[in-house]
Formats: sequence, C-alpha cells, structure tokens
Amino acid sequence: MEITGIKGKAVVVTGGASGIGKATALAFARYGARVAIITGHSVKAAEETVRQIKDMGSEAIFVQCDVSKEPQVEAMVSSVVSEFGAIDFAFNNAGVGPDGVTIPLNSLVELNESDWNWVIDTNLKGVYLCLKYELRQMRKQRSGAIVNTSSTAGLHMMPNFGAYGPSKAGVIALTKIAALENKDAGIRVNVVCPGPISGTGMSDRMASSTKKAGPPPGGMPGGGPPVAGVPDDVARVVIWLCSNEASYINGNVLSVDGGMGIS
Repeated sequence: MEITGIKGKAVVVTGGASGIGKATALAFARYGARVAIITGHSVKAAEETVRQIKDMGSEAIFVQCDVSKEPQVEAMVSSVVSEFGAIDFAFNNAGVGPDGVTIPLNSLVELNESDWNWVIDTNLKGVYLCLKYELRQMRKQRSGAIVNTSSTAGLHMMPNFGAYGPSKAGVIALTKIAALENKDAGIRVNVVCPGPISGTGMSDRMASSTKKAGPPPGGMPGGGPPVAGVPDDVARVVIWLCSNEASYINGNVLSVDGGMGIS
C-alpha cells in the first residue's frame, strides 16, 4: 500500500537517537519529512542520526530536551516550530524501564522510590508534557497526528514491572483522553504497544542481564519465550498512523508484538 501525506511534513521524535525512535525518524526521512530528533542525554547518537538523515537528502535538527522537565519541553516545541514553522506529526517515544542493569526488576515491596520516580517521570509525565505543548501548537494549525509509545506491558501486567506497567497503562489512558479532547480540532492521537523489540537499549540490556541471572520470575504473557521484533516493525506502524491512509484512525491502541498478547 502506498503511504501518502508524509513528504514535507515537520515531525518530532522523542527518544530519537536510538532503537525504535531512530528507526522511525529514519523512516519519516525516507518519506521526505523534516525530522526533529529529541533526546535528553544521548547527544552524540542524536547528532549521528541527524547526520544520517541529512545524508539521505532530508532536513533534520537535534534539540536536547529532558521530557520530564516542563520548561525544557515547552522550549523544545518552540525551537521546532521556529525551525520548521509547524509540528505536523509527533512520535512521543522516549522511555525507560527495568532492564536488570540501569533499573532492577523488583517486586513492589522491593521497588525503591527513586526508580519509581524515574520511570513514571519519563514514561508518563514525559508523554503528558509533550502532548500538552504539541497539542497547543497543533490546535493553532487545526491539524496534526500524534503517536505515543506504550508497551504490551501496559496491557498485560507482569511481576517485577511495578512502575513500568502502570506508566505504560497510563500512556494508553492519556492517548484516549487526548484523542477525545482534540478530535474536533483535526488532530488524531493513537498509541502503539510494542512487544519485545531487539536493538533497543532496554531489551538488549535485559537480554544481557537475563543470561547472567536467568529469566525473571513470572515469564511473559502467553507463556514461553517471546520472539523479538525489530525497530522497523514499529516504525512502519507509526508512519502509517500518521499518513493519509490512517485518516479515520483515532484513539486506537495497536499492539506490535507478533501475536504475543493473543489470549
């Protein structure tokens, strides 16, 4: 199926320096979009992604922004609008989660407050803040499409994901509220729920820690080891959701999990 309505559009991709975010940013660029790569800490990786997009003949900028900090998010949106004149699409993808390395997989009674705050502030508050300022701009334009990244962990709760699961379930709720509140302004808001995706920081670190310590208790929904997808599997869905071909899709939750969540 042909994908239309992407060329020349201005796109914000948070967490765009690596993994799913980078794959999606490159995909947007291949369709001729102008892409703003947003990250808080992976500066060199973000600059490399910008270079790759420019080498493809598309426009790209890098804006450093911690999505959990409101002044930084407001300034980021202003910077993108100043550079591109609009924000047509946004992919709110930045997130962190328990991987056994940077954040341990702990039960609720073992989960410490600092890890809870880190996950909730990035995954849930970060999406809320991005939506707040992206939607303000899109309301001025009377058009736009936003895709948020949740997770299958936001649909099917798992042990030892005490902050991550609630944060990703919250992203689904935020998406539906944003879709309801803005449907009459010509703005669509949808959410993707990736399953295990190789080539992302969280999944790669989890795979490494699991080899050393064994699989975490509880396993995965559906039983058995999950078959991992790749970042491009998610990128293709995000591009389609922003395209003309998905113009009648709003407030939807799309699992990209290879059928892992079938019950």
